[in-house]
Amino acid sequence: MAPDEDLRAARGVRIKADAMQWTFARSSGAGGQNVNKNSTKAHLTISLADISCSDTIRARFKEAFDEEISITCQTSRSQWRNRVLCIEQLTEKLNEASAPPPAPRKKTRPTRGSVERRLESKKRDSAKKQDRRLRE
Repeated sequence: MAPDEDLRAARGVRIKADAMQWTFARSSGAGGQNVNKNSTKAHLTISLADISCSDTIRARFKEAFDEEISITCQTSRSQWRNRVLCIEQLTEKLNEASAPPPAPRKKTRPTRGSVERRLESKKRDSAKKQDRRLRE
């Protein structure tokens, strides 16, 4: 996805391109003289109010994030690639946060075989310790 397009994530989450606030700075790390001359580090900031989604998903976002979502990327030597990586990270975060919570675990009883194995193991351990004791 290009950084200048609207973002569409899972479950109907949409963010307009003009709602994404980009700032760029000089990156650290490898890159030679390119690091000193070009601002390749990308920093993306988005307000939760600028995200269009359903009310239930908005509530999940408020639990997961503050009022703003902030992502920084400087892994690539190219500003455009760092912007693309920021958007990929944002999409991943939005998809994780918008996912419904997992269903609670249903309680089950242990099987007869597992109970028998546990008791047999306890008897073996007990017998082992019994054999270690001093007999007078």
